[in-house]
Amino acid sequence: MAAVAAAAVALLYLVHRYTAVAAAPLRAGPFLSGHRPAQHAVSRFHVRWYVLTLLFLAFDVEMLFMYPWALVVARVGTSSVVEMFGFLGVLMAGVVYAWREGALRWS
Repeated sequence: MAAVAAAAVALLYLVHRYTAVAAAPLRAGPFLSGHRPAQHAVSRFHVRWYVLTLLFLAFDVEMLFMYPWALVVARVGTSSVVEMFGFLGVLMAGVVYAWREGALRWS
């Protein structure tokens, strides 16, 4: 079966090589209308959206675990509450750090 799959892939590759319009790579980039970029692609995007997305996902995941934590607290007790508040403390430290660095400013 592996030999049949390898032969099929090789056949498709050969068909592609003989039926392709041009084998040369594109000379112009796909973005910026073919011009060379003046800055790196990362700096063209608004960084604050990434920070806000991570904050939302962190709080969303924390809320997903709230119901199971209610069951865990009933069984385990105080140590699970300490662990939960430790996680929330780390999460809030991340929010305060992002706020201090200006990641949450909209202007």
